[in-house]
Amino acid sequence: MFFSSKRVALLLGFSIALVTTAFLSLVEGVSNQALLVGWLLAFSSSYILIQVTLDFLVFKEINKIYVMINKLRRRDLSFVEGKETESKINPLRRINREILDYAAHKQKEINDLKKMEEFRREFVANVSHELKTPIFAAQGFVYTLLDGAAEQPKLRKKFLKKAARSLDGLDLLVQDLLTLSQMETGGIKMHYEHFNIQETVQEVFDQLESEAEKKGIALKLESTQSATYVYADRQRIYQVMINLVGNAIKYTKQGDKTITVSFTETAEGVDIVVQDEGRGIPAEDIKRVFERFYRVEKSRARNKGGTGLGLAIVKHIVEAHKSEVQVKSKVGDGSTFSFILPQGDKFSPSLAATPQPEEEEVE
Repeated sequence: MFFSSKRVALLLGFSIALVTTAFLSLVEGVSNQALLVGWLLAFSSSYILIQVTLDFLVFKEINKIYVMINKLRRRDLSFVEGKETESKINPLRRINREILDYAAHKQKEINDLKKMEEFRREFVANVSHELKTPIFAAQGFVYTLLDGAAEQPKLRKKFLKKAARSLDGLDLLVQDLLTLSQMETGGIKMHYEHFNIQETVQEVFDQLESEAEKKGIALKLESTQSATYVYADRQRIYQVMINLVGNAIKYTKQGDKTITVSFTETAEGVDIVVQDEGRGIPAEDIKRVFERFYRVEKSRARNKGGTGLGLAIVKHIVEAHKSEVQVKSKVGDGSTFSFILPQGDKFSPSLAATPQPEEEEVE
């Protein structure tokens, strides 16, 4: 039940009128009619004044608090959106605001927990599926050999190769999972050094050249300078570029296409851009491409291989360098991934220019 200012005002007004009439009755020569008029005036004026005061200064805010508490009991936090500006005059309104802020904080915690639980379920399901595929494949090949195929040299070699490829895929998945887990928990530290990132990208091109040539894709390095120095973890940036260029090759159709890696020195650092002419990413999927195991085309992407963790690893490595991966894409027009690294010094030694804290080796 809501608090009622009318009841309180009636009670207080009646009491004030009685006290006023009692004092008037002590005055000599005051008639009963004057006492009645005095009582009515005292009652009406005090009633109106008290009710207005209580309505606007007390009970209005108390009723709001009462409503919010009832909604909190029902776990209805819809009122959180309607925050009022803090008042320095009315202490009840400040209490109201404190409750509102507390409810908003708890609502955010609840929403975060729900998202984490949903993410955990999805992650467990994805890991189970990704682990099951190579395990079942290798298991099938081994049982085929045990059922008699091992007696035939050609079949034995064929099935052993297939089992080995499945186990290699499983090993790659486990390694990526460990890398991602260690990065998220801070188990892997960055080893900073000054190096020419153009050389690193050229090593990536050499590694992926045959895969690109099979699809008729040209790998192009574009820069206004012969060398571009950055200050970063060379091994991890190599891993980033392998994933970005490898993904670009994977999701670019066969034909006369080009994947370009370019560098631009800005006031913020070196802007590194990987641009392809692939199928592009739908707008609704761009925000999720860095999630673990998220695939834009689930049914087709698994046939292309990979662990589904490449972009998640890219995101964590780049963020560990105090940067952020930006994505621009349009379906049919390809995709562009970019991030910024601090500029390096070509005259510095290959090792870090400043001493790094001692780091524990990650087993």
